[in-house]
Amino acid sequence: MEPIAHIRSDFATKFGVPRQAGLVEELRAAVVFEPPYRVPEALRGIEGFSHLWLIWEFSQNRREGWSPTVRPPRLGGNQRMGVFATRSPFRPNPIGLSCVGLEGVELDTTEGPVLHVSGADLVDGTPILDVKPYVPYADCRPEAVGGFAGTAPAGALAVDFPQDLLDRVPPDRRAALLGVLAQDPRPSYQDDPRRVYGFGFAGLEVRFTVRDGVLTVTDVADQNS
Repeated sequence: MEPIAHIRSDFATKFGVPRQAGLVEELRAAVVFEPPYRVPEALRGIEGFSHLWLIWEFSQNRREGWSPTVRPPRLGGNQRMGVFATRSPFRPNPIGLSCVGLEGVELDTTEGPVLHVSGADLVDGTPILDVKPYVPYADCRPEAVGGFAGTAPAGALAVDFPQDLLDRVPPDRRAALLGVLAQDPRPSYQDDPRRVYGFGFAGLEVRFTVRDGVLTVTDVADQNS
C-alpha cells in the first residue's frame, strides 16, 4: 500500500492530540491528496456524506517486531491488555482508523482536491491510506458494548487561560485549543502538579500545569522564535 493523501493538522507532535477522533469537534484539518490521486472525479458524490472514515498509518510508530500485549493509557499504563483489544499505535501493522466530520470539499486548488474535516486525531503529515464514507445504517451500532473503554473518560478539566495569553492564539483556533486542553493532554499516568507540560499547536508552543482539576496555561510562544 502507498499513501493516497496526507493530513494537514495543527499538531506538530503526537503530544496533545486527542485520544480519539471526534472528542474535539472544533478541530479542523485538511486531507491533501498525493499527485497521482488529485483527481476530482474520485470524490464525485462525497459531498453527500456528513462523516468519513480515514484509514491511516501510525507513521511515528514504525518498528520491527510486535508485542501481543500493550499498556493502554486508559487503564493508567499499568495493566496489560491484548493488542487486538486496544487501539494502541504499537501494532503488527501500524494502521489507524478515525471517523471525522466532512466540513467541505474543494475540488480546484493549487494542490488538487482537498477535503476539510473536523474532529481529526492525527499529527500533521500523517499518511492517509484510504478514505471511505461513513454509512449510518451500517456503521452506527447503539447497542455496542465498549469493554474496558465502554464509558467516556472522566470529566473535562477546567481551563484557566489568561486573556493576554489567549490573545496570542489566532481567533479561529481558540475554541479548538480550549477543547484540546480540557480533554487533559497529559499521559494518564502523570499527575505532578509541579511539572510544566508543553506541546505544539498551530505553530505555537503551549505550556501548562495541572493542579486539583484545573489546567492553567502558563505560556504561549511562537514555535519559531
